[in-house]
Amino acid sequence: MPGLTTAQVNELSGINVVIHPLVLLSVVDHAARVPISRNKRVLGVLLGQDNGTSINVANSFAVPFEEDERDPRTFFLDLDFVEEMWRMFRKVNARERPIGFYHTGPRLRSSDLEITELFKRFCARPVMVIVDVRASGGRGDTGIPTDAYFAVEEIRDDGTATQRTFTHVPTSIEAEEAEEIGVEHLLRDIASSSGAPSSTLLTTQSLSTRVAAQLNALQGLRARLDEISEYLSAVRRSTLPINHQVVYQLQEIIGLLPQIGGDADLGKAFRVETNDSTMVVYLSAIVRTVLALNDLIENRIENVQQEIEDAKSPEEKIADAAAAAAGVTAKDVEKAKKENQEEKKPKK
Repeated sequence: MPGLTTAQVNELSGINVVIHPLVLLSVVDHAARVPISRNKRVLGVLLGQDNGTSINVANSFAVPFEEDERDPRTFFLDLDFVEEMWRMFRKVNARERPIGFYHTGPRLRSSDLEITELFKRFCARPVMVIVDVRASGGRGDTGIPTDAYFAVEEIRDDGTATQRTFTHVPTSIEAEEAEEIGVEHLLRDIASSSGAPSSTLLTTQSLSTRVAAQLNALQGLRARLDEISEYLSAVRRSTLPINHQVVYQLQEIIGLLPQIGGDADLGKAFRVETNDSTMVVYLSAIVRTVLALNDLIENRIENVQQEIEDAKSPEEKIADAAAAAAGVTAKDVEKAKKENQEEKKPKK
């Protein structure tokens, strides 16, 4: 972190911003409800706990916000609305306090420093989180769609006056058990309403959905590897300074990878195991489909039989009950009726 003091580096190096899925859903809902143009953004307040080394972002609410498209420094932010909303939220959960604000960016704006100063009215160290709500082409295609920043005083090497700027801190998305269940059901409802393959059968995903999810994950991994390759190439060309912390982390990642490049037997064993597990998943899907079709056919047969029973007259029902009591089956009754009809026909 160039331009920062040792105390600032020690304070910010160990901070992790933990964002809960409820916050992401609220931000996406906020952006969807407000008709905004391409250059506009929405803004809201983040609620949670600031524990010093960990910032837990557990909740949020939207705030009326307007800014001039030609001059981003001209904006309107209703702080009275923030105080009133916080007063009502405090009655529900007193542990959740304002810890910063969010906006949909999708990148830093020139007015963010002024907004950060305004939010110091509610907390001493406000965190700013940028949430990329774009459906495609944003951060969500290759990783976590959030970036967190803190405003710090940057010290210049030439001894001139300090300047306020933002420094990036890592973010992670974590959820409690109840949140995971809620998000899972929400995604299933979205998939069903959008015409995607539904997972109503034993509440399991279809094989095509799982393959599509794995393909998206591989595409994200490929994008990350491309970023690492570009960074190392830039360091080798001396266009970027070397960051030993990044190099150490890359060495640790490489050390954790299994060495299967020169071992053909080990690579074959991995492929065979993957194929076996995939075959089990495929056979399980076929068995579930066959069982579901069998249940459907039996249900249709029972419905037809019930309709036939409901269409019978009271005399026929009494006769069937008497036949059942005497041990005569329905087939015998039908056979006897046909024989009687044949006998009653006039002979030629």
